[in-house]
Amino acid sequence: MREGPENRFRLITKSTRKFFKAGRNLEDYTLKNWIHGYVYGRWPYLYIGIGKGDHPLAKKLKPIFNLFSRKKDVSLSGQHSTTMASGMSADGYHGKAMPLNSAKQLVTVNEPIEIEDLEQVIPYVRARSIVLENPDHIVALECPCRASMENPCLPLDVCLIVGEPFAGFIAEHQPERARWISQDEAVKILEEEDSRGHVHHAFFKDAMLGRFYAICNCCECCCGAIGAHQRGNPMLASSGYLAVIDDELCIGCASCEDYCQFGALAIGPDEAMQVDTDLCMGCAICESKCDQEAIYIELAPQKGIPLEIEKLMTAAAS
Repeated sequence: MREGPENRFRLITKSTRKFFKAGRNLEDYTLKNWIHGYVYGRWPYLYIGIGKGDHPLAKKLKPIFNLFSRKKDVSLSGQHSTTMASGMSADGYHGKAMPLNSAKQLVTVNEPIEIEDLEQVIPYVRARSIVLENPDHIVALECPCRASMENPCLPLDVCLIVGEPFAGFIAEHQPERARWISQDEAVKILEEEDSRGHVHHAFFKDAMLGRFYAICNCCECCCGAIGAHQRGNPMLASSGYLAVIDDELCIGCASCEDYCQFGALAIGPDEAMQVDTDLCMGCAICESKCDQEAIYIELAPQKGIPLEIEKLMTAAAS
């Protein structure tokens, strides 16, 4: 799957042509979308660094960056229109929280799939399709969010780029920071990040052909998406689950609170753990961190529908 080193010096590389061809086949994918997607994939560390404000050139290049992002002040309601654009960058760039088992499903698909307009699962106006071409083509990329930090969480190579044309594009243009991995290796990365308390998000972006392209493993201290979400740009959707505390088993040790990346857990007046249902994203990290087995997640229809690829594939086939 790798390209020879000579391809790095071509004006238009094979992976770039493949990416352009995929975009050309979409009716509403404009030249601006393609340029945006190319810049995002070609220079992700510059792009993310500017977006987070961490890059030295952030102030100078911010006006150019804003040409591709539409933002306005909003309240974090957790609700998104599936029919009307809000003007927020979250419309076309967002993540869906997933428990570990759901994330594993996405990196172990063994056949091409195409599921369009998942408005009940991905509650945004744009970028809500799952189209997996060559789903076993997976690249582990050094996380641009972590790489922009002075003292980042480690390891760095925990962003999983899944399927084509994305995996090939990233591998070809980021040869020093990306590596091809097997599905088993992808599962291992997810399990290890889960053990560290990091949240799995399936990311979607309109400029990346309007569909799913990556699974990121996110921490509050480094992740630009979590930071933006907490500042009022609701670019992360709930898994569709909520954490629930079993009061009879909870001993109020608060060990789970240290692992919650969204600040949804806190000891209440009765010295028992409580869940802020507005903040909880149903990622299930706390469930695995409770030695007393006093936390579990349950379906929460008001929070949306889980992204469980096996069920979605079955529904699409019926």
